[in-house]
Amino acid sequence: MERTKSPLRWIAILVVLAALVALPFLISDYRTFQFTQAVVYAIVLLGLNILTGYNGQISLGHGAFYAIGAYTAAILMDKFGVPYWATLPAAGVVCFVFGFLFGLPALRLQGHYLALATFALAVATPQVLKYKRLEEWTGGVQGIVIMKPDPPEWLASFVTLSQDQWLYLFSLGVAAVLFLVAWNLLRGRAGRALVALRDHPIAAEAMGVNGPVYKSMAFGVSALYTGVGGALGAIAVQFVAPDSFTAFLSISFLVGIVVGGIATISGAIYGALFIQFVPNFADQISKAAPWAIYGLVLLVFIYAMPGGVAWMLHFVAARVRALLATR
Repeated sequence: MERTKSPLRWIAILVVLAALVALPFLISDYRTFQFTQAVVYAIVLLGLNILTGYNGQISLGHGAFYAIGAYTAAILMDKFGVPYWATLPAAGVVCFVFGFLFGLPALRLQGHYLALATFALAVATPQVLKYKRLEEWTGGVQGIVIMKPDPPEWLASFVTLSQDQWLYLFSLGVAAVLFLVAWNLLRGRAGRALVALRDHPIAAEAMGVNGPVYKSMAFGVSALYTGVGGALGAIAVQFVAPDSFTAFLSISFLVGIVVGGIATISGAIYGALFIQFVPNFADQISKAAPWAIYGLVLLVFIYAMPGGVAWMLHFVAARVRALLATR
């Protein structure tokens, strides 16, 4: 049964990837930009799910790591002329270091105490970015404007792409690599150790799992993913400013993994689509009270799919397979 199931799964994944690659050629540049943002958010939510879903550490401060990644990319491009693609690993490394160092003192905190500590980080980050002595680098309240990259010249002989189409495809490629890495990481020994520490920390450490190291590394890897997402987001928007990274951004990320599905890889995709498109949908319905509509839609999702979209789809697929097996 597994032998037939696995090829079908890979065929489905390839079909979905082909559809995603074809998407920017079927829609406008504005819609392409929106889907690029959704891809960026999917990377961020995957990183947050590694920390919160698989390791049980609640974070309300990932907007800070998103800001650090975005500013790293913007500063490197604006001040040093670094190519946009080279800013992604740099943003990832910088955020990994920040996340790992923040994770060390956070080892003493659990549950809502850790959530409050990370929330304080999210609240403080915009104020730090406005600090006068950093204005030379951060641009202060005015922020930094960067240029959207053009498609590479070697592609011109094969296909004509707009800037938005190329950036979408580039972001999709980066996301595909990061999702594959996360999938291999979480299904291996490290992933099992993270889940063991989440569910039974004392038993896990008794079995030889080094809790402090794994928890700090989870924070670092999660921040790395978020930083790469922040760098891609800055390149897509072409602008960074402190007020773009409020505490509400961190809350939105947490909402995304809850709606998409805690401790699922595919849930990052569903959650990203939610936080990208539902606010726009709510604004189109009511200009006077868009957040009331947003809250209502969120309540519907929570009540209808308490485990998230990914778990609901998994349940439906299991029921369909069971029905087909009985025939």
